[in-house]
Amino acid sequence: MDPLILFLITGFVSMSAALSAGAINKLPDESKPAFAQTRNGMVTVVMAGNLAALTLVGAMAYGFLKLDWWIPLLCMFLTFPVVHLLFLQRLLGEVRSLMLMMPFVLAAIGALYYYW
Repeated sequence: MDPLILFLITGFVSMSAALSAGAINKLPDESKPAFAQTRNGMVTVVMAGNLAALTLVGAMAYGFLKLDWWIPLLCMFLTFPVVHLLFLQRLLGEVRSLMLMMPFVLAAIGALYYYW
C-alpha cells in the first residue's frame, strides 16, 4: 500500500475520533448524550479519545518515517482538523462522528502494524 494513502486514512480517522471525543467531553452536562451523562459513559468516551490519540501518534510517526517531513506536519495542524470540523462534524455531529470513526481507528491500528 502506498505510504501516503495509508498515512492520510489512518491519520484522518484518528484525528476525527480524537476531536469528537474531546468535543463530547467539553459539552455541558445537560447537553451530553444519555450514555455520556453517566460516569462509565464518560470513561468510555475518554478511553476512545485516548486510543484515537495514540493511533494518531502512530500515524504521525509512520508519516514522518515514510514521507517528507512537511506532509505529516501540514496534515496534523491544518488538513485533518479542517476537514473534520468543516465536513464531518457538521454533517454527523460529535456523537455519530465518534461512533463512526472508532471501528476505523481499530482498523487503522491493524493497518499501521501490518504495513510498517
